[in-house]
Amino acid sequence: MYLRAPAILLTARPHGEHGVVARALTETAGVQPGYVRGGRSRALRPVLQPGNELLGEWRARTEGQLAALTIELQHSRAPLFAEPLAAAAIEWLTALTAATLPEAQPYPRLYAGLDAVLRAIEAAPAARDWAAALVRYELLLLAELGFGLDLSACAVTGACDNLAYVSPKSGMAVSAAAGAPYAAKLLPLPAFLLEGGSADWAAVLNGLALTGHFLTRDLLVGRAAEALTARARLIDRLAPLAPPPNAG
Repeated sequence: MYLRAPAILLTARPHGEHGVVARALTETAGVQPGYVRGGRSRALRPVLQPGNELLGEWRARTEGQLAALTIELQHSRAPLFAEPLAAAAIEWLTALTAATLPEAQPYPRLYAGLDAVLRAIEAAPAARDWAAALVRYELLLLAELGFGLDLSACAVTGACDNLAYVSPKSGMAVSAAAGAPYAAKLLPLPAFLLEGGSADWAAVLNGLALTGHFLTRDLLVGRAAEALTARARLIDRLAPLAPPPNAG
């Protein structure tokens, strides 16, 4: 087995006294694990930071063997970890991707989506310009793994306009009129997930509640649920940015 490819580092876990087992997302070969000799050294620790862009070279004698991985840093996002909000976002995005994607299965749209959100975080660590993109990435990941929401039309009436809710059971959209009597049991559908563009903080938090419901139910179960700690940390840091409901 031999692979040389650009990759986004997802996780780096200590292995043995000096090494690290890293998992990185490539565009054409999906998530690839590898053993980095000396990965815990002072020189390699900053390179093996989740979110960094690497050029990886994986070598193994057989397909089932953990590959030896050598890495070359292409772009570092380590400075962003001095920003608590940006750090929490990168930690969550990489943990989510690592916890849910099967190894060696290509997901080029997710690779492009993750790259785009990481670049947005880097461009604006204050979160105003990337929070909506993060929610869209979660929605894309659900869709790519077979748990996509149907936001095309109302599940009750078939209408395509005034969609305001999502059924927590079916994942289908519901119009404002049809859903009004059951609003307490439905999930709010923020307009930016239908129309694109930016979103205010209330809409972002509604979007996170929506995707969080389906991520928790359908993907982050068993050992994968450990990633939810990173999500909770991110939401705790985003929530104070939202003004009170009655604020002008």
